[in-house]
Amino acid sequence: MSVPAATTITFQLSDGQPAQTHVAAPGESVLDVALNNGIQLQHNCGGVCGCSTCHIYVNSGGDDLPEISDKEEDFIDRAENPRINSRLACQCVVEADMQLVVTVPPQHFLGH
Repeated sequence: MSVPAATTITFQLSDGQPAQTHVAAPGESVLDVALNNGIQLQHNCGGVCGCSTCHIYVNSGGDDLPEISDKEEDFIDRAENPRINSRLACQCVVEADMQLVVTVPPQHFLGH
């Protein structure tokens, strides 16, 4: 019997810190994993897809994430420097056997 591969998320940080890779449990969001591991990622709405402060860039593994909703897309449009690979970390819920690489943009926009 084979052991399923762990789901990992590698966080590339824009503030010059080295990248960090953490194991994620199925059902956790990228935001949950960031906060549980001391990675500063703003979440003004509390992680309920009510703002754009947990905006991230998904560099790889994004095809395995849930499809982006219209609501999430609307908030991404309001994020700072949105890109084609932009997502909200609170909406990126992982499943088993996923490997994600994400970039956390600069977190200098308190109050948005």
